[in-house]
Amino acid sequence: MHDHRRLGRELNLFDTDPLIGAGLPYWLPDGATVRHTLEEYIRAAERRAGYRHVYSPVLGKRELYEISGHWAHYSDDMFPPMELGGEQVVLRPSLCPHHAVIYRSRSHSYRELPLRMAELGGMYRAELSGVLGGLTRVRAIQLNDAHVFCTLDQVAAEARAALEMIRRAYQALGITATRYRLSLPGPGGKYVAAPEKWRRSTALLTDVLDRSGLAYEAAEGEAAFYGPKIDVQVTDAAGRESTLSTVQVDFHQPEQFDLHYIGADGARHRPVMVHRSIIGSVERAVAHLVEHHGGAFPAWLAPTQLVILPVSDAELPHAEALARRCTGLGLRAEIAGPDHGSLGARVRAARLVPYQAVIGAREAADDLVALRLRDGRRLGPRPADDALTAITALVDAHSVHLWHDTGS
Repeated sequence: MHDHRRLGRELNLFDTDPLIGAGLPYWLPDGATVRHTLEEYIRAAERRAGYRHVYSPVLGKRELYEISGHWAHYSDDMFPPMELGGEQVVLRPSLCPHHAVIYRSRSHSYRELPLRMAELGGMYRAELSGVLGGLTRVRAIQLNDAHVFCTLDQVAAEARAALEMIRRAYQALGITATRYRLSLPGPGGKYVAAPEKWRRSTALLTDVLDRSGLAYEAAEGEAAFYGPKIDVQVTDAAGRESTLSTVQVDFHQPEQFDLHYIGADGARHRPVMVHRSIIGSVERAVAHLVEHHGGAFPAWLAPTQLVILPVSDAELPHAEALARRCTGLGLRAEIAGPDHGSLGARVRAARLVPYQAVIGAREAADDLVALRLRDGRRLGPRPADDALTAITALVDAHSVHLWHDTGS
């Protein structure tokens, strides 16, 4: 059983320090590479899907969260306000109020809708010390968040498109959803008192799930304070289930922030706000990936994609030239020369690297590489350009396969 906290330290991905604080991990270079690559994958997928990216501050006035409803319904999970220039500001627990304000900063026509706004932004939750652990429960969160401002007739299509983006991302990441959950309000929770809005949004999400053909379960007490949501659940190595991705329908915040668009009739109309997150928090996503793959990430996500193994010092110049070619192609390559031990020891040390390129005297003389794949296959000597072209194609396609056949 893989524990991402142990592996994270062993693989030099992330760590913590009491001087920085509990629930505030820092990322080491290899972990930062995984995180950056994952973030760039998500940004590119969002751009293809018609999202425009924004940046918004991690601080906001207390009044912002009073309007959104977070202060009344969620303040127990927020950090205390800070006095600043006679005003109270707080670390944001969510990005949606900022995006609502960005939307209302300009007038909008129905022709602009759906307006898709995305951000990989920081937010903060005042988690209790007893529940903090590794990357799964942290106090500083980098969230893959987006909000679609649309007409009522466009909600279902946007929610279905979000579910399809989630499906494709899981395929590229080599993970699977444990189940889909329709998260509803439950007794005793702090929810916005708007029965008609809850009924309409629940009906919309139920219809989306039914038409998608996805099996799902309804769960009371798991809704956001402002509306129901579709939660995509994953299970960690210890069998614990958590939410990785979400799709939500929100009638509440558009009303709270008096959002509107000008319809074809020239009148003001209220948009609906669809919240969606493809991978949720980057921290939790990486934790799940570490445990699911045991550190053997898909090649496109691996911190080092190719390790070059010169048999002797005589092949080092060729290995260095090959590493430069890899860099030019956008591949992450490292050289493990004879000073790192015997060839067998170096092969074992690089067991989690997707590709190993062994270079002996023959390979150096003829510009060949003898490829070893992480799954144990040996492909034998082949022209270096051919090998790098094949690897680059698989990486660029975000494939979970190591080679262009039916193998893994």
